[in-house]
Amino acid sequence: MQHITDAMVDATISPEQAQAVLEDAFARFGRGEAAMQTRVRTEAGGIKLSTLGAVVPGQGVVGAKVYTTLQGQFTFVILLFAADDGRALASFDAGAITRLRTAACSVIAARRLARPDAQVMALYGAGVQGRMHAQQMAAAFPLREIRVSDPYAPATLADELQAACGVPVRLVSPEAAVEGADIVVTASRSTTPLFRGEQLVEGSFVAAIGSSLPHTRELDDTALRRASRIAVEWKPQTLKEAGDLVLAAPSLVTEERLVELGELVAGLQPGRQDPREITLYKSVGVGLEDVALAGLVWQRLQGGRA
Repeated sequence: MQHITDAMVDATISPEQAQAVLEDAFARFGRGEAAMQTRVRTEAGGIKLSTLGAVVPGQGVVGAKVYTTLQGQFTFVILLFAADDGRALASFDAGAITRLRTAACSVIAARRLARPDAQVMALYGAGVQGRMHAQQMAAAFPLREIRVSDPYAPATLADELQAACGVPVRLVSPEAAVEGADIVVTASRSTTPLFRGEQLVEGSFVAAIGSSLPHTRELDDTALRRASRIAVEWKPQTLKEAGDLVLAAPSLVTEERLVELGELVAGLQPGRQDPREITLYKSVGVGLEDVALAGLVWQRLQGGRA
């Protein structure tokens, strides 16, 4: 069984290829042609073990992601199996896949929920995920400015991110970041809302991806209330893990307001319908993403053969 490193992943697939295979995976899931396992967390002595997985017959793969969390640091591994005969195909150091797939799914959601002419992006949190979101959003939309709010950002961040994205980048306060922003990405580890929901402008799209814990949230109730619809990867997992929704007033998180990403991609639910509406995507990360992306890497390393 082959072991595939993060460096091999980065050298094998592009963000655009990641977006394409994930879009296909979510369309299959939306049509009932794939299945997922919800995340299971087990903890003792301050060490946490988490597992989640998926079965995607149409892409020829089955797999599971397993990772540890210790003092806030993650170590990811993916195990990939063949869907036709169940044989073990490969193991992966899954840091690169995790970085790629989260931003790719935000772009997939944004293509259906954001305005196509979005020009200003606000980014809260410029860690690994935040930077990748900036790069993928800049490639997908005609951005003319990225505003970054991150109290821990190094002095060189703006120049580095501007070089990576090809878009002017400014470091600003939390209040200044969201003002007039067409796309807002929250990629922080904040336990409390990062801005006031009334600051969102009409027509904006929010991708909240920083937390998958039920006791933390990046968005307040006002942001949720103003959203015409809330897209999630998978309701059974999101409604257990997403503090943004778990801690919200129950009237804001109703079946009528929630839509799964697979339904949007498969065309079973409409995306943005009015240029003035505020739309929201809440991500916690699901096994379908990891398995589909690992499958793509494996197939490309095999010369296109599953």
